[in-house]
Amino acid sequence: MYKYSDFDEAFVRERVAQFTSQVERRIDGSLTEDEFRPLRLMNGLYLQLHAYMLRVAIPYGTLSSAQMRQLAMIAERWDKGYGHFTTRQNIQYNWPKLRDVPAILSALADVGMHAIQTSGNTIRNVTADHFAGAAADEIEDPRPVAELIRQWSTDHPEFQFLPRKFKIAITGSPNDRAVTRAHDIGLRMVRNDAGEPGFEVLVGGGLGRTPMLGQVIAPFLPKADLLPYLEAIVSVYNLMGRRDNKYKARIKITVFENGLDTFREAVDAEFARIRPTFHGVDQVLLDGIVAQFPTPDFKATDTAEYEAARSVDALFRAWADQNLAAHKQQDHAIVTISLKAHGETPGDATADQMRLMADLAERYGYGELRISHEQNVILPHVAKADLPKVHAELLRAGLATANVGLLSDIIACPGMDYCALATARSIPVAQELATHFKAIGLEEEIGQLKIKISGCINACGHHHVGHIGILGLDRAGVENYQITLGGDGTETAAIGERAGPGFAYDEVVPAIERLLRGYLDLRDSPSESFIEAFRRLGPAPFKEALYDTAARDAA
Repeated sequence: MYKYSDFDEAFVRERVAQFTSQVERRIDGSLTEDEFRPLRLMNGLYLQLHAYMLRVAIPYGTLSSAQMRQLAMIAERWDKGYGHFTTRQNIQYNWPKLRDVPAILSALADVGMHAIQTSGNTIRNVTADHFAGAAADEIEDPRPVAELIRQWSTDHPEFQFLPRKFKIAITGSPNDRAVTRAHDIGLRMVRNDAGEPGFEVLVGGGLGRTPMLGQVIAPFLPKADLLPYLEAIVSVYNLMGRRDNKYKARIKITVFENGLDTFREAVDAEFARIRPTFHGVDQVLLDGIVAQFPTPDFKATDTAEYEAARSVDALFRAWADQNLAAHKQQDHAIVTISLKAHGETPGDATADQMRLMADLAERYGYGELRISHEQNVILPHVAKADLPKVHAELLRAGLATANVGLLSDIIACPGMDYCALATARSIPVAQELATHFKAIGLEEEIGQLKIKISGCINACGHHHVGHIGILGLDRAGVENYQITLGGDGTETAAIGERAGPGFAYDEVVPAIERLLRGYLDLRDSPSESFIEAFRRLGPAPFKEALYDTAARDAA
């Protein structure tokens, strides 16, 4: 994985020193909060509902064991002993004191981390498939390209004050685990007719108050053209994007109002102008970056112990069936560590849990971890022979919940428990849904299901692309939750459609139970998932189940 160069180290240390001076001036009153705001946002520091919040970048979701241990130390020393992993593969600390933030940033720099461009109207943390470099279905590891994009976009002089924030996601697999179509730019690795890898480029995706899926602006772009083409897209957006209304300033609105063809013509013209100016420097940089992402020296192992554990230990077998994914090495597996134990806050991890995951990665996972946009932690490379030992240690730490991809594996934003923008609670809804369906014993029977919850219209919980989306709103001072159905964040992406009137807080769990009991009656076999049944039958029978007034009265 990528390690800081001398330039990176000097750059980040300079930013830490600069921000240290700015914090000192804020504390002594030399800077007002209005003057301080743009300075702190450039360094990932927000003022939330109750305290400051620091958002730390985890580029393309990749961490080393040493970095995870440092995150644990920071949580214990300067926060309340935990961190929150987000849908942008970042970690947030919700309770740092302002005077401590420079020390936190310095500690991050010690392990090659920072909080630069995790906020503001600039290019945010580049996200990637959380199975990158390990997945059996992968064309090519996209992380070197993601690192190239990170270096290009960091402090890019032209793109520090864009019309609005800008998000890029990349995947190297045909199965899209990076939600590329919901990003300002989505990059999906594909092969052309000659079998050469390149990128399908999507533009104009985004959720929030006006959800849109990205459109294909380039069906196949050679890898050598990627960086200048991205620069052309962002340059055109920087000129064409609206600055008169922040709700219409995202690139999705720019593409929609001008039309994809007009936008593409402007991008192609800018690309033709700037492509020669790169002189191949980007490819030289990329070659150097690729060398820092070598394939681990996988040890050959016997899988007999793994198979034996599966046959005699029902708990291990359930975990293996639900939380493991196919690795490109047949005697290895990808392990998803669920941060969604029933009743816990989705995405939270204690310092002790972070240290344990770092230890497991070091002992059994070639020193690598990944953070998923689904708010879980990944051990991307684990020999099958080691899986029983990994499971036993996770079990002791409360991290062996076998629910990845099931109902309780819920994405939820912090909502009104933390966020100053939120209009409703998200975390308690997620907790109650998880514990309720476990208590009534339906989670396994329901099977694969994506529930996503947002506490406001900004959609940080990605509710628009949930099979079941839940959006919390304020209606005359009362929490009201809208339900959307049929969303999808994969290669078959779709925006969920609003089912009808919203529900009061205490009506949400009964409503979802009615909906899912209806689905169990509607599916044509136990193997037909919720989203498959929804696509086969359409929304009408699902809405009927959701709004079953007789059932509501009986409840």
